[in-house]
Amino acid sequence: MAIIGLGYVGLPLAQQASRSGLSVAGFDVNAGMVASLNGGTSHIDDLTDGDISEMLSLGFSASTDESVLADADAIVICVPTPLSVDGEPDLGAVIAATTTIARQLRKGHLIVLESTTYPGTTDEVVRPILEKGGLVAGTDFHLAFSPERVDPGNPVYGIANTPKVVGGHTPSCTKVATDFYGRFIESVVPSKGTREAEMTKLLENTYRHINIALVNEMAQFCHEMDIDLWEVIRNAATKPFGFQAFYPGPGVGGHCIPIDPNYLSYKVRATLGRPFQFVELAQAINLQMPAYVVDRVADLLNDEGKALRGSTILLLGVTYKPNIADQRESPATPLAQLLLDKGATLLFHDPHVEAWSPNGVTVTPAHDLDESLRTADVSVLLQNHKDYDLTAIAATAKCLFDTKGATDDPSVARL
Repeated sequence: MAIIGLGYVGLPLAQQASRSGLSVAGFDVNAGMVASLNGGTSHIDDLTDGDISEMLSLGFSASTDESVLADADAIVICVPTPLSVDGEPDLGAVIAATTTIARQLRKGHLIVLESTTYPGTTDEVVRPILEKGGLVAGTDFHLAFSPERVDPGNPVYGIANTPKVVGGHTPSCTKVATDFYGRFIESVVPSKGTREAEMTKLLENTYRHINIALVNEMAQFCHEMDIDLWEVIRNAATKPFGFQAFYPGPGVGGHCIPIDPNYLSYKVRATLGRPFQFVELAQAINLQMPAYVVDRVADLLNDEGKALRGSTILLLGVTYKPNIADQRESPATPLAQLLLDKGATLLFHDPHVEAWSPNGVTVTPAHDLDESLRTADVSVLLQNHKDYDLTAIAATAKCLFDTKGATDDPSVARL
């Protein structure tokens, strides 16, 4: 098999396939990354250098030469699908990858798109490019969509034991793709078609997006009503049915929740001419959370007779989730920009990030955490990394604002 795109999705997929005895070639246009991988160096959190060395010993190799695709029986597309500057889907990488495959396509090939996208992409964008050469999907080659479900930093669920949804262009395509994934993934779930498989991923993340927005809005009015929302959530979570706990925070980040629902919203507007109101409302709420955190920081300073301008703010944890180095779409970035715009002096500390330049502005690292906690006017916990001793942080900080509900110290202000 061959995998196009060797990032957070493609590389773990290549690892599991290699460990299961498949011959795996990786293709990527990033020559530096390819050279680094072939030299045994990992560039993602979930795989160590040792993992890459093991993959190489099992026959894995990375290449910038697209001819490696022709020799593979199955080609899986794992390229990024970000938003454009206008907030619309950017399928540039998917189109480029598909165009590359089309030059190497032969009869019998299985082509699978894993990149998250709006329903209809496999059939309306990928298939026409592949069929330009005369081969027909479902007759001459197999085409399917299988949504990636990678959760960076998850110690329990990885590629092997996370159920894999697979929807083909035809039933025979679904069968071939299901059999392929069944060679190295424990549970494969056949779906009716490509659109259903594409929509599956969007439903999963839209569900999370909307529920996070719900508790983010509740956090704001619970604060004004002097209600401890964290206690409310703990109470509600004792119900053994009908409730799933979601928690507020300084915003949403990562490669899925801030982006995927927008793909669905775009498709609804483009196809049906009306908004997906739940998604657009949730997006508005979640996007304004960094500004709400800044307002709360300003209130804390005001209580001490200080202005935000000229005050020192220490940000603790700038990644988008705990215990990893990934900063994609981290809410710490817009939060930092807002604080800087208001004249605050910024410091940051993160055990997984040595240097941080949100929007190109270099923020000074707090090399001596204890000293920075003692001197900063407000320290803001944005990410609860396991390396943090929260009891010690709460005891040392001049003023701590906990946006993750990680502390029970009554002296600590919480979101």
